[in-house]
Amino acid sequence: MPMSAAEIERTILAAIPDAEITIQDLAGDGDHYACTVVSEAFQGLSRVRQHKLVYDAFGSRMGTELHAMALKTVTP
Repeated sequence: MPMSAAEIERTILAAIPDAEITIQDLAGDGDHYACTVVSEAFQGLSRVRQHKLVYDAFGSRMGTELHAMALKTVTP
């Protein structure tokens, strides 16, 4: 079962409470998303480490419940 945009937001916020999140359903199928996450938690981290923080929030659900997510991370 695909993951909803609301569930994606809840999952990210559980791991990164100060995150400002924008989510776009790219294909209209609830399976392919683009997500922008803005957080102070990314300060001083490489882009790879920033993305890992977000992807780690999903654990084993990444690639199963959440099929595809294009990710952009930003510091405020």
